[in-house]
Amino acid sequence: MRRLVGERVDGERMPTTDSPKEARARASARDDVQEVVREEASAGVRAEALRDVQADTLVHALSSEPRRPEAFRELLRHGPAAIPAIRRGLRHPHPRVREQCCNLLDHLLVPEVLDDLIAMLDDPNAQVRVAVLHALSCDRCKTDACRPDSALVLPRGIHLLHHDPDAHVRAMAAELVARWVHTHPEAAAALTHTHETDPSPTVRKKAGWYAPGGPIHRRTAPRPRRRARR
Repeated sequence: MRRLVGERVDGERMPTTDSPKEARARASARDDVQEVVREEASAGVRAEALRDVQADTLVHALSSEPRRPEAFRELLRHGPAAIPAIRRGLRHPHPRVREQCCNLLDHLLVPEVLDDLIAMLDDPNAQVRVAVLHALSCDRCKTDACRPDSALVLPRGIHLLHHDPDAHVRAMAAELVARWVHTHPEAAAALTHTHETDPSPTVRKKAGWYAPGGPIHRRTAPRPRRRARR
């Protein structure tokens, strides 16, 4: 999956080891969380509220370059318990936090969060829209209940494929639209149109992979059923 330590994020590789400065910053992040928990505990806050405070602190840490990898891992480790804070993070003013929350939902998506994620397709930040499209198009971490409904998502994907000003968004939209290329003629037509007319060579090439006649389209085409022997 994406956005883990050692993988590329927006063209740069996340560090696999910490410099002394990064190590101090990460230690500071842990201290911040522990201090918040101690302050709330002294005020008599319930245990479940303490977990919310800690999760919100981790979500906010996603905006910090040195703190982000550890905060991401911690939120991922907490699994479903972190989802309420991650949902709140979708409304965070910092676009990197919103992007990383979408990346987390790629791993932790549950049916009740799908509408929130789909709404993020309108986010003003292109990197956030890319993260949303990836989360909606990737099947590796999802059950059937968490796969998006074509009636809700396909028209949005086609609109982004044809009209989004950012080429990276259009390229990722091609992957989302391709989910239905074998079952919905409008998906196949949209990919063919993009392959022929998009101003970006990269987007044209990627759309061509998924459009009818392309290598991925051929590889993923349903095989005809064999006739039963008489």
